[in-house]
Amino acid sequence: MTAEELLAAARAKGLMIATAESCTGGLVAAALTDVPGSSDVFDRGFVTYSYPSKVALLGVEQATLDAVGAVSEEVAREMAAGALAHSDAQVTVAITGVAGPGGSESKPEGLVHFAAASAAGVVHREMRFGPLGRSQVRRAAVQTALDMLGDAVNALPAK
Repeated sequence: MTAEELLAAARAKGLMIATAESCTGGLVAAALTDVPGSSDVFDRGFVTYSYPSKVALLGVEQATLDAVGAVSEEVAREMAAGALAHSDAQVTVAITGVAGPGGSESKPEGLVHFAAASAAGVVHREMRFGPLGRSQVRRAAVQTALDMLGDAVNALPAK
């Protein structure tokens, strides 16, 4: 789904969107705000790259970060739920991953966890883009996030 299509779908239902981004560094928010008139649909974006920012701005539990690390399903889910709780949005997406270069055996380059949250609940998706390079992984992550937001918006009734 394109940013324009997502914004139109959310606008038609009277829904607001927020983002919680780590490895994409605000690129999803930038894609949405690149569209003229997006301010009636896009509420805010959280760029929470560090552990302390995830805790302070989104309410991610320090214990979760200590147990499984930032690049995990659990943290993606907490980030998405936190963005919902700390914004005026009805739909949020969270992204946390290893854009590269590098990574580890358990968390290789290209591993990205996503979560979309709304009143319908939180949906997680894990993607393994592979070692495409930092820019390509981030670009692929933006598209996945837009698609997940689109699915979440389409699943909700009009406000």
